[in-house]
Amino acid sequence: MEDGQESNAMREQKKRDRQPELISTDSDIGLCGWLLVLFSILLTLLTLPLSIWMCIKIVKEYERAIIFRLGRILRGGAKGPGLFFILPCTDSFINVDMRTITFDIPPQEVLTKDSVTVSVDGVVYYRVQNATLAVANITNADAATRLLAQTTLRNVLGTKNLAEILSDREEIAHSMQSTLDEATDDWGIKVERVEIKDVKLPLQLQRAMAAEAEATREARAKVIAAEGEMNASRALKEASLVIAESPSALQLRYLQTLNTIAAEKNSTIIFPLPMDMMQSFLKR
Repeated sequence: MEDGQESNAMREQKKRDRQPELISTDSDIGLCGWLLVLFSILLTLLTLPLSIWMCIKIVKEYERAIIFRLGRILRGGAKGPGLFFILPCTDSFINVDMRTITFDIPPQEVLTKDSVTVSVDGVVYYRVQNATLAVANITNADAATRLLAQTTLRNVLGTKNLAEILSDREEIAHSMQSTLDEATDDWGIKVERVEIKDVKLPLQLQRAMAAEAEATREARAKVIAAEGEMNASRALKEASLVIAESPSALQLRYLQTLNTIAAEKNSTIIFPLPMDMMQSFLKR
């Protein structure tokens, strides 16, 4: 936990060190820049009130505006939400959506650590945490995050075997989220969540795994049946010992059996005869 806090602190320190390089001051535009700015202000004042509609801009609650004056980012970073002012001739701005964005990772054919080819797809949730970095440090943050998620999925799954992929999805997702969050930190992107949606196995492997599971269940059923036969034989042995101690118990058991047969309305009733009686007839 302490290592994680230290890494987060180092990451925040890097952000603070990098921020002044991206946010320019008005004094950096030079003498010609100041002349153009003054000319733009004068032109705006001369064309009032028509020019006011070109100067006032509005960004929504979930948006931020990055203003460029003569190609340089203004002091203060992103503007919004609400009203802000720009100079018509020298300023331009870019709107950045700060809401959480969700995208699907296309199915990736991955060779696992135990040389099994699987197709895995997932879903990633991210948002723009720093609008200035997302505009100034990368051309298209959304496309870059999508491509990075695909390669990260392949790299992470390549170090796992098939059993780990099927059973440890949460651990894989957490590992991907940490890797993506660290990689996109310089782009002002915060990866909030990564989930593994589906793992597709080759058809032959599915059949082999189904046959293996069926054989395992059959073997387990045979073991359970054998254990039941063994327990039943022990119970019969104990019952025979009890009946042998009392001859009347055998007669009672015989009558109970006849009662059970008669209750089922059978037309044939079998009477067991003692073997001693049969032997006396055979001797004659």
